[in-house]
Amino acid sequence: MTTDHAPAFVAKRTGLVRFISTYGQEVVIAGAIIALFVLVSMVSPRFLSANNLNTIISGNAYIAVAAIGMSMIIITGHIDVSVGALIGVLATISGTLATAGYPVWIAWTLPILIGVGINAIVGALVAYGRIPSIVVTLGMLSILRGGLVSITGGAWINDLPPDFHLAQQRLLDIPIPIWFMVVLTVGAFLWMRHTAFGRSLFAIGGNIEAARASGIPVERRVVQVFMIHGAFAGLATVLFATQLRIIQSTVPPNLELTIITAAVIGGVSILGGTGTVIGSTLAAILFSAIGSAMIFINVSPYWLRAVIGVLILITVLIDMARRVREQRSAKR
Repeated sequence: MTTDHAPAFVAKRTGLVRFISTYGQEVVIAGAIIALFVLVSMVSPRFLSANNLNTIISGNAYIAVAAIGMSMIIITGHIDVSVGALIGVLATISGTLATAGYPVWIAWTLPILIGVGINAIVGALVAYGRIPSIVVTLGMLSILRGGLVSITGGAWINDLPPDFHLAQQRLLDIPIPIWFMVVLTVGAFLWMRHTAFGRSLFAIGGNIEAARASGIPVERRVVQVFMIHGAFAGLATVLFATQLRIIQSTVPPNLELTIITAAVIGGVSILGGTGTVIGSTLAAILFSAIGSAMIFINVSPYWLRAVIGVLILITVLIDMARRVREQRSAKR
């Protein structure tokens, strides 16, 4: 029997194994989205209507955008539990600027700059103050949430100018939020995989001492990634604040948990070092699809939190099992 084609077969098989090992979580989530669409549409064909698909994908685009920055933070071995409060504060600032008569481009861009500035402070405390990120961001969560309620009293911002509503606009008949989500996800994925800066985030999260020994400026990189995360939170704010005709000056409930969960279920290891932003975007779409499906099949949407909780536990257990398997393989 000839073996002329054996090396090619082995190479293809090795490439497939490497692809599954690297992007297995993303493939699973994409498959789950497709299966959910097929199954629910068999019960209610209206589930695949253009309006519902638009709601599923574009309605949660701001969560996907925020999860891109969160994925970077978690990959470097940190976490940010204040992102929901930050988006609530930035949305209030954006709406207030718009109703005060400032040009809409200022109402869109200033929250992004403020998000970068606030997270630069958070990153500096984490990197140079050696304070755990969960402690710093818990403190920032209290400051932002308490300050927002104290100053605004949770008031509604009305009479927003028509040109303020960026998220309601379309480009080539595709909602603007979908463009933001796709372009930012693909751009962040390529940047993290094919630049020295992006690869350094994985190195820091995988082994911070080895990263430092290899010459990576760990402290500066941590501050920078928090600032980038702040920019993505600002962009998410623009999509969030401009999708409705009114803005409530409060922190959206459970928003930070939803964003963190999208990153984790999307395949970003909660222990750092691995993951992709494509997975977090797919997870954000999956959450929205599950919530919509529950309405169409007459299941209480409150079950969504329970379903997401189960997915978190399964994902973390799989990640821990994978790490144990890798450690055992390394010892052989």
